[in-house]
Order: sequence, then structure tokens, then C-alpha cells
Amino acid sequence: MSEYSQFALLRQRRFLPYFAVQALGAFNDNVYRQAIIALLFFMGVSPEERSLYTNLAPALFILPYFLFSATAGQIAEKLEKSRLIRITTAMEIAIMSLAAIGFLTQNMIVLLVALFCTGLQSTLFGPVKYSILPSVLKPEELTGGNGLVEMGTSISILCGMIFGGLIFALAGNQGPVVAATAIVLLAVAGNLVARRIPPVEAGAPDLRINWNPLPESLAIWKLTRKQVAVRNAILGVSWFWFVGTVLTAQLPTYAEVNLGGAQELYIFALALFSIGVGAGSLLCEKLSGRTVEIGLVPLGAFGVSAFMLDLYFARPGAALAAGVSVRDFVGLAGSARIMLDLTGIGLFTGFFVVPLFALIQSRTPKAELSRVIAGMNIQNAAFIVAAAGIGIALQRLLGWSIPQVFLALAIANALVAIWIFTIVPEFLMRFLSWLLVRTLYRLELHGIEKHVPDEGAALIVCNHVSYMDALILAATIPRPVRFVMYYRIFNIPVMRWIFRTAKAIPIASPKEDAALMQRAFDAIDAALAEGELVCIFPEGALTRDGDIAPFKSGVEKILARRPVPVVPMALRGMWASMWSRRSVSAAGGRLGRMRVPRRFRARVGVAAAAPLDGSAVDAATLEARVRALRGDEA
Repeated sequence: MSEYSQFALLRQRRFLPYFAVQALGAFNDNVYRQAIIALLFFMGVSPEERSLYTNLAPALFILPYFLFSATAGQIAEKLEKSRLIRITTAMEIAIMSLAAIGFLTQNMIVLLVALFCTGLQSTLFGPVKYSILPSVLKPEELTGGNGLVEMGTSISILCGMIFGGLIFALAGNQGPVVAATAIVLLAVAGNLVARRIPPVEAGAPDLRINWNPLPESLAIWKLTRKQVAVRNAILGVSWFWFVGTVLTAQLPTYAEVNLGGAQELYIFALALFSIGVGAGSLLCEKLSGRTVEIGLVPLGAFGVSAFMLDLYFARPGAALAAGVSVRDFVGLAGSARIMLDLTGIGLFTGFFVVPLFALIQSRTPKAELSRVIAGMNIQNAAFIVAAAGIGIALQRLLGWSIPQVFLALAIANALVAIWIFTIVPEFLMRFLSWLLVRTLYRLELHGIEKHVPDEGAALIVCNHVSYMDALILAATIPRPVRFVMYYRIFNIPVMRWIFRTAKAIPIASPKEDAALMQRAFDAIDAALAEGELVCIFPEGALTRDGDIAPFKSGVEKILARRPVPVVPMALRGMWASMWSRRSVSAAGGRLGRMRVPRRFRARVGVAAAAPLDGSAVDAATLEARVRALRGDEA
């Protein structure tokens, strides 16, 4: 696992054509929009007319998301996904052909109509863009796949803006012809690549489409709210669009007024932000250990606020000089801090949004995912419009400077993040567990991707070495896990909040609390009936000498009631850790006086074996499998 790279997906047909199609689409959209701006300068229209366009164009592009997202979500649910992508890319050829006529005739009405149609095409493509990933990627690949998509989208937008803005500067009088040719060729290329996408089954082929957008919009909005974690992940994605819209909308004026440059410096600032987003998106897989690690979301949220706050202090007033080129700006005092802040905002934005997309995809039923994505797109559009309106109001009505807008955005982002993490503590719980595990240990994983089932119920059995075992397993298994743990461990201060938030199941011996034991067995059976993963430690207590104690019969009772597949797992190298009974004994038997481990970030192994038939195994067989997995290393 440590040798795996998410870039391996770019060599596989199940992912590469799709990745290329969405990147080409984002590139072409931005070539088109920037080329229209360049055409306005080429035609010599007045600043008032240019201002009218810059305000009208985003509204025309975003309007279809409100009007047609509900219908788009249903179509994406009903149709085979590669077919739908071919249809939308064929639409792009027709739309860009219309736009080409607009360029050649220099007709703004035609170009604006085509822009509205581009928004419609993006509305239809949006639900399938993200709902296809769980169908072509394994659960452990979702974070890496989403990271590549976000990186590709961010860089494509940046490159499209640069290319579209340079067309008329480089082509001169032939600019309209070059622009028309470029957008049509890019659309054709997207459709040709789309034909290489393998078939991907429809989420709900028998779905009856409701063509009335109003009741259907309400219906898909309700779908987005079925699960609390998904609902608030969608809220987080929408907030990401709000923050990104406010930030990027200010960059052109910020580059001119506060940095002393113009178009060239604006593109440079946008490039720093975009590169940061791409880098953060790609780093998510490494930091998460190839799981859907929503613990990165709080890290991303507070990182964005920290860098945005510093951006305010880095340049709170106007620039001291005008006409500054990129080369001049890089050499000026204080510029390195601004460049670091812009890149850092993008970097932590990647940490914030990629795990949210992966969570939405992993926890939404496949038969509903396209409609949930469509509902998210409606909400995203509302947040984008609100961001544009608030940004204008803060500057025009209240007279705030752009650095003051950044300061307000940094504070608002932190407050919104705290609110989300308060109502869904799972985000903060995962962050704390991720921080503990990644700080204390270097994990070496063996067989987990291969043997832990991607979906459906399964019982995981593992040896029990330390108080950290559940957190380590949660950090290495790609799916959410319900842990069964001794109630005294469950009730450890601070850790109790983490375990309860993770829906761990406390258990006691019949001598200690027979009623609690029965409730635990009922909760285990209910979780397995819902298709969840449940992990138990059949020894019944932490090892006292580093060896594996005999497995108790509780595992047989669980399987007699519901014979699901059983995945043997083993922890290696934990006996010498500061959270094992060996350390407790060395500290005088008190949990509060742990000794520091001999090696900081010690190597810990987690291994899994092939699932066993739950109707044909007993405790002794499972104990032997776990012993073989652990080997001689405790």
C-alpha cells in the first residue's frame, strides 16, 4: 500500500478517459469565457458594456443549475453513465459551433445564448461527473480519485483562462477565427475521448423521470438531508464554493490595488491559489492512508482561515507602487509572504473539499447518488450567487477594502467550520484520531485493500494489544467500522467522546453487567443487518504479556445469529507502545502515567487475511488465523 500512487489511475481505462473528458470540459469552458472578454476589447466596446457583460455572463451560466439540476440528476440516475457523457460532450460540440458563429460574426447576443447553453450542458454533466467515481473506483481509491479530479479541474480552469485571454493578443486580427476554431476542436476532442469511457451501469435504470423541476427539486433536496454526515458534507462543499467565489472575485482588483499590478499579476495570484488547490487535493490520499479520512476536513477549514487571516495582515493597505510586473513583485519585500498565503489557502482548500466529496460518494446509496449530487449543485449555485452579492455589498455599500473582506471571510470560515463540526462531531472526532495515529505511529498495511470487502456486512476479528487499537484500525480500514470494546475502555475520559461519536458498542462480561452484554449483542446484530462492518476483539481484554489470549465464544454467538463473512486481522509492533499493558506496568499500573515509547513514530503493522465463511468457523479457527497473521511480532 505504501508503494501505491494515485497516479496509477491515470494509466487505467476505467479512469483516464473520464479524467481527460472532465479536464477538457473545464479547460474549454474557461477558454470560451475568457475569449469573450478578449473579444470585447478587440471590438473596442466601452467599459460600461464590458461591465454589463462581466455581471451578466456569470448569471447566464449559473441560471441552468437552478432550472434544470433536478432533471439532470434524474437523467444521470436512469441512463448508463458513459452514454450520458457521450451525449453531453456531443451537446458541447453543437453549443461551441454556435459560439463559433458568434465569434466569427462578433455577435454578443449569439455568444451569450451559447454561454447559457454551456451552463445547461454543465448542469447535465455535473451529476454524472461525481456519481461515476464510486462505480469505477474501489473505496480505498475514492480519495485519490477525487484528488486527481479536483487537481485536474483547478489546473484546467487556470490554463483555460490563460489560453483564452491570450488568443486575441497572439492572433491579432485573426483572433475571432482562432477562438472559434479552438473551442470547436476542444469540444470534438472531448467527445472523441468520451467514447473511450467503458460502460458504467445506471444507478436506477427503472426510475420514472419527473419533468416538473419544482417538486423534483424539493424531492432531491430531501435526499441530500437523509444522512446527517452527508447533509453537512454537502453544506461544506457549498461553503467551499462560497469561499472560493468571494476570494477569486476579489483577486483582479486586489492584484491592481493592493499588489500594484494588473492582468498579469492577477493571473499569477490565481495560479498560486490553483496550484495550491491541486497540491492539496493530491496530498489528501497520502495524508489519509487511502481511506475516506474526513479528519482532514477540520485541518483544511482552520488552515484556510489561518492563511486568509495572514493575507490580511500581509498587505492591509494599498500598494506602494503601480505597474508592477510579476518579476518585480516576486522581488519586493513582503511578497513571499503573500505568495505563501495564496498557495496555503489553496492547499488547505484541497484538504477541505476532497474528503467531503469522497464522503458523499461513499455514504450515499448508488441509486440516489446522481440526484444527491444534483441537489448539491443547486445549493452550490445558491451559495455562489450569495457570495457574489455579499462581496459586492461589502465593498459598494459598506466601503470595505479587499483585505477587510479577506479578514471577514477568514473569521466567517472559522465560525462556519466550528458550527458544522459541532452539529456533526464525527468530523472533529476523526481529526483527533487521525492526528493521534499519524503523530504516534508509522503504519505498514498488508492485505487490507484486498481482503476487507468494499460493501456489505462483515465481522472483523483482531488481537487486542493497546488502548489505541480501535483508532489504528479505524485509520486503516477504508470503510466506517463499528467497534465493540470493553466498557471500561469505552469510558476513558476524552477517548469516550471519540468512541461514542464513532458509534462504538460497549460490552461487559455477564458477571459485570449481563444487561449491557445483551444490549451489545443486539447492537452488533443490528449493525450487521444494516450491512455495516463490525470489529470485535475476541480475547475480551488487552493482552497482559504480549501474546494472544484464547478467543472467547462470543464471536461464535454473533455468527450463529448472523453468519456474515469474517475477516481476520492482526496488529504488530504495538506491545512496546505507550498505550499497552506493558507500558502501564512500567508506569506503576496507572493509565495516567504512560512512559514515552523508545522510538517516536514507531512502525506498526496491520495485516488482514482473506474472509472466512461465518457459518463454518469457530473461535479456535479464528484465533489460529490471527496468530498466523501476527507472526512472532506482538
